[in-house]
Amino acid sequence: MKAMILAAGLGTRLQPLTDDRPKALVEVAGRPMLYWVIARLARHGFTDIIINAHHFAEQIEAFSAAYDGPGVSLTVSVEEEILDTGGGVRNAAWFFDREEPFLVHNVDVLTDLDLSELMTAHRASEAGSASGALVTLAVKGRKSSRHLLFDRAGRLGGWRSDITGETRTVRPMEGPVTALPFMGVYVMSPAALGKMTGTGPFSIIDFFLDLVRTGGTIQAYRAEEARWADLGSVDRIAHAERLFGTDWFEG
Repeated sequence: MKAMILAAGLGTRLQPLTDDRPKALVEVAGRPMLYWVIARLARHGFTDIIINAHHFAEQIEAFSAAYDGPGVSLTVSVEEEILDTGGGVRNAAWFFDREEPFLVHNVDVLTDLDLSELMTAHRASEAGSASGALVTLAVKGRKSSRHLLFDRAGRLGGWRSDITGETRTVRPMEGPVTALPFMGVYVMSPAALGKMTGTGPFSIIDFFLDLVRTGGTIQAYRAEEARWADLGSVDRIAHAERLFGTDWFEG
């Protein structure tokens, strides 16, 4: 199975740690956060992984070349300009199979989410009907200022920001609407990848909303029992180390 790790960000919230290294190589529990994401993907059967890079890209290339974890092949997609979370995936489209879905994981997210079960859930939804899911999003109820909006069937229909008060509803939603934060992990089918058109940077959330607006189905995968941590700041890294504990990092 193939996967992508989004690692091209500047990591400004992690300064000064990112003054001389990319965000992906900032350490968590003694190892770069990129190491932990690769290890999780490998444990769940993802053997071919592409990593996008921009800020200190040569360091990510060197790390990938030196990585000696068993059964994993690493490729780096260097971006001359940051293409954002959507443009980075589109830029790496050549890497993915035309027939098989692939998983995308933010590098600054640490979670014990069952990634193989997420892939299984996507495959089941994808094959379930003519309107099967093009994308399956891992979501979890937690404190957040931004939420994706899902209908009774768990299908994406909008987005909301609690900071600005903006709500974007892109299709009618039946039954009660549930607001859930995105976990920064998802599975995408090749058919969705083929709908990424245009050039330049763009947000993956904007793409998701446009995909739904034009009739595509995006399904929620609720992972309420999974631990999850954002590694975007020094304080949050310390929180993640406490949340997961020594035994998890050494396991």
